[in-house]
Amino acid sequence: MAKKVLVPIADGTEEIEAACIIDTLRRAGADVTVASVDKLQVTASRGVKLVADARIADCASQTYDCIALPGGMPGAEHLRDSAELVAMLKKQKAGGRLYGAICASPAVALLPHGLLDGVKATCYPAMRNRLNPAYASDERVIADGKCVTSQGPATAIEFALKLVELLFGPQEAKDVAGPMLVKA
Repeated sequence: MAKKVLVPIADGTEEIEAACIIDTLRRAGADVTVASVDKLQVTASRGVKLVADARIADCASQTYDCIALPGGMPGAEHLRDSAELVAMLKKQKAGGRLYGAICASPAVALLPHGLLDGVKATCYPAMRNRLNPAYASDERVIADGKCVTSQGPATAIEFALKLVELLFGPQEAKDVAGPMLVKA
C-alpha cells in the first residue's frame, strides 16, 4: 500500500519547495495529495500558478503518513492561519506520524501552534531567531523524532529525500536520488 502524503499550499507558497516535495515523493511511489487552504488554484511566491488536487477541508477526515509544508511568504502565514490544517498537524504529531516544514513554515506555521515544542529544528536563516535557541539548528535538514525541518529552496530536494528515507527507507531514498543526480 502506498504511503499517503499531504502537501498543503496557499497563495504565496514557495513554488520550488512545493514542486520538489511533490515530485520527489511521487518518484518514491507516495500517494501525494496537494491541498489548498483556500481556492484550488493558487499564485505562488514568484507568480507561478499551482493547482491543488483538493481543498484542505476535504482532506481533514483523512489520515496521512506524512504532512509536509512548503514555505514562502505569505504562504506560510496562510498555512498557519488554516484551522483545518492546524488541527490535522496536531493530530499528526499526537499520532506519532511524520510531519515537516521548510523555509519560513517551521517558524511561521509550526512554532506558533506548539508543533516544535522540544524539537530540534531549522528554518530559513533570517527567521532562525524565532526558534527556541535551545533547539535551533544550523543544519540544512534535520529530523528530530517525527518532525523534519529544512532551510529553504536550495535544500528542498534534500528535505524531500529525508522524507522519502523516513517513509520508505534509506535504500529508496538512494534509488530516487540517483536518477535525479543528487547525492543521498
